[in-house]
Amino acid sequence: MTRDDTNTPSTLYDLAIVGGGINGCGIARDAAGRGLSVVLCEQDDLASGTSSASTKLIHGGLRYLEYYEFRLVREALKEREVLLRAAPHIIWPLRFILPHHQGLRPAWLIRLGLFLYDHLGGRVLLPGTTSVNLQEDEAGSPLKHDYTIGFEYSDCWVMDGRLVALNAMDAANHGADIRVRTKVVAADRADAGWTLRTRNKMTGTEGEIQAKVLVNATGPWLDTFLSSTSHTDTGESIRMVKGSHIIINSLFSHSRAYIFQNADKRIIFAIPYEQDFTLIGTTDIDYNGNPGRVEIDTEEIDYLCSAASEYFEKQVTPADVVHSYSGIRPLFDDGASEAKAATRDYVLKLDTGAGNEPPLISIYGGKITTYRKLAESVLEKLSPYLPPGAATTWTEHSRLPGGDFKPTEFEQEVEKLLAEFPFLESKGARRLIRTYGTQAFVMLKDTEKKEDLGICFGSTLFEKEIRYLIASEWAHTAEDILWRRTNMGLVLTSQEQDNLAQWLSEQESGS
Repeated sequence: MTRDDTNTPSTLYDLAIVGGGINGCGIARDAAGRGLSVVLCEQDDLASGTSSASTKLIHGGLRYLEYYEFRLVREALKEREVLLRAAPHIIWPLRFILPHHQGLRPAWLIRLGLFLYDHLGGRVLLPGTTSVNLQEDEAGSPLKHDYTIGFEYSDCWVMDGRLVALNAMDAANHGADIRVRTKVVAADRADAGWTLRTRNKMTGTEGEIQAKVLVNATGPWLDTFLSSTSHTDTGESIRMVKGSHIIINSLFSHSRAYIFQNADKRIIFAIPYEQDFTLIGTTDIDYNGNPGRVEIDTEEIDYLCSAASEYFEKQVTPADVVHSYSGIRPLFDDGASEAKAATRDYVLKLDTGAGNEPPLISIYGGKITTYRKLAESVLEKLSPYLPPGAATTWTEHSRLPGGDFKPTEFEQEVEKLLAEFPFLESKGARRLIRTYGTQAFVMLKDTEKKEDLGICFGSTLFEKEIRYLIASEWAHTAEDILWRRTNMGLVLTSQEQDNLAQWLSEQESGS
């Protein structure tokens, strides 16, 4: 799927998208599926910014009800089940336990919020809210004995980096030109359209792209990109809000997650993660640095440990942290005084210069849950500048690569994979279906025995899978593979990760 970074002078794309996160790849997929010619440029790896640094949830945003963001919550709640049907391998239902904390939000208010949460989005697949006795239910066992009652409701879990990759794959399957590690160094507007000057960060190759319409989906780099782009300065900007997460060894053995209220009116999640870990997050802190160098600080670690320890019997300390990550939410600067109150809704700004110049649309904010609706909104806003046949929406009832089975049929897919490839271990087969869905069968085609899987880089990660990721999912580095395509970085040792990096380097050099 790797494309050259040059194109013939006669190539004029309908749409040029800058930014390979969930919004950019979602727009590329939707547009290409409508028959538009699309090119997408990403300066690093797909999902290398905000889109792989989420809390890994497809959710309505329960706390956004307190800020009266009913449109956003309703849209997100509806999208949970649309996305669950589209990608049941990387998205699956998750039940959340909300312990009632005396002195914070009253129980009646929580019940009201959860009633709205159950009914705003036309829930079909996911079970509704129930009360839970934390003194009797196993969900209460890791909690302090002060918490006796709680509520249990539904949302979904997602492998966020994979969601981006699958949208890019589907875009490419529909003819989109996906160019990773290709930085757009300048974008100039003229009567005939846009000219983008590009540079491949791996080879140094420079090129030009011609397009009728330009989409700025650069996320935290939105303002920086506009500084090298022909545009009308309206004084609007993004508000960069840092969200950080910590990962510790499992605090509980059951499969449900927790949502905890804090005294500062924020909430944190504690989520079962990759079988052996617990993911805790997130923070909300204004950020003014380089978005490419964002990382968690000691205050955030202390905050998350303290917030979790308010609820768990076993105290969480910084020494327990085995991994952490941070990302920047590129929110529209709506003047909110606190980062936690800034709108999470997306804002689309269309710039046509003097009124008849080639359009530029910039995307502020957005949630991973609503990326598909955002893509539809972008194309609707751009419809006057696109070919007449591009108005038909199509993604609501379509599957992402590997997702062509029902959410209830996951176990059957694992059994099918083991039946066709009996040399796989059950753990490995389950991980492959969870990661690739039915694409696992494509990956393993012509594999007759375990030796055909090639080098084992640790746990259940084999050369066969690595080669698939390089050939089909634009992976180049160990980081791409271990943290954005598979999450295997948590289980491979440092030496195993170094071995993979060395092998990739040798493959790149041809040695």
